[in-house]
Amino acid sequence: MRIIAGTFRTRRLLGPDNLITRPITDRAKQSLFDALTCAVTIPNSMVLDCFAGTGSMALECLSRGAARAIFVERDHQALKALRNNISALRVESKCEVLAVDAYHLGQLLPEKLGGQRLSLAFIDPPYAHLETPVGRNRIANLTFRIAELMAPDGLLILRHPVEIRLEDMPMRQRIVRQLQYGKMAITWLTTELAAE
Repeated sequence: MRIIAGTFRTRRLLGPDNLITRPITDRAKQSLFDALTCAVTIPNSMVLDCFAGTGSMALECLSRGAARAIFVERDHQALKALRNNISALRVESKCEVLAVDAYHLGQLLPEKLGGQRLSLAFIDPPYAHLETPVGRNRIANLTFRIAELMAPDGLLILRHPVEIRLEDMPMRQRIVRQLQYGKMAITWLTTELAAE
């Protein structure tokens, strides 16, 4: 796992000692960010990394000039790796780590944003959360709450298994693009509500 481009290009990121996270491959991350740089302005942006794991996605944004990143992660080992990665890159002043359950962000996230708007939100829930209707509802509600805190041209990036079709989920945000990398899918959602 490494930073692909920008100030910290080629810097390696530490992973947790356990297998709780599913780090994205460098190849998939390169492809995703190649596409993202044509769709959203990363420099000076505010970024959210939800179910952050090692923080790879938001740290990539900081390397490419993002102004600030908020990470949401509650697993102890993943938090340790995330904090070590932030420290190794010396970006503590640009980072906020929320060690909470992502589904209970409530008013915490708006308070942390302080009236600012998100440009990018990476949402990478454990795949097990997508296996039941209840879990899929929770993820759909989370994306909706995050979308309310985003800039009008912002993008939500949701990672999920290819067999989970977001079109079959109660997603309220409009799907604008879907990328597939082997068994992993990455779906882009806008802040706009989907047509009923």
